[in-house]
Amino acid sequence: MLIQQKKGHLTTIPINNRYIDWLPLEWYETSKRIMRKQTLAGNVLALKFLDKGPALAQGDILFEDDIFIIAVDILPCDVLVIQPAGLFEMASVCYEIGNKHLPLFFEKDEVLVPFDMPLFRLLSSQGYSIKQDKRKLLYPLKSTVAPHSHHPNSLFSKIMQLTNTSL
Repeated sequence: MLIQQKKGHLTTIPINNRYIDWLPLEWYETSKRIMRKQTLAGNVLALKFLDKGPALAQGDILFEDDIFIIAVDILPCDVLVIQPAGLFEMASVCYEIGNKHLPLFFEKDEVLVPFDMPLFRLLSSQGYSIKQDKRKLLYPLKSTVAPHSHHPNSLFSKIMQLTNTSL
């Protein structure tokens, strides 16, 4: 089955007693444009998003008919969970993570990062509240900041300006 676009989301389309066949994806597969995957019920899908990366999210519908729906299920993975004590600590932690070019995810008041032992050791040695857990990475940080942009209007610069005025 060829999939070239999302059809909607489980929260916006009526299920109407249709069976949901889940397509399990790792967090890093959600932005891949081309891949071949198999659903839990055994349906083989060829995903080809030609325009741009699909940015697939939990519950996105890839196929629907009168009998069933194929929807995305992002799998849990090992993550680092960081609970910054304040805005300055948030800026510092995000700076360290950004230097390693790792993706950031947010959930409630926590920063989530795919597990990375060198980062775990670094942040632990610097005294940050950090733990390892298994979670679904659902809410990525969407930033328009270019990598290594030391421009005064970058996200990091803005956060640092906010924290400096509160000292």
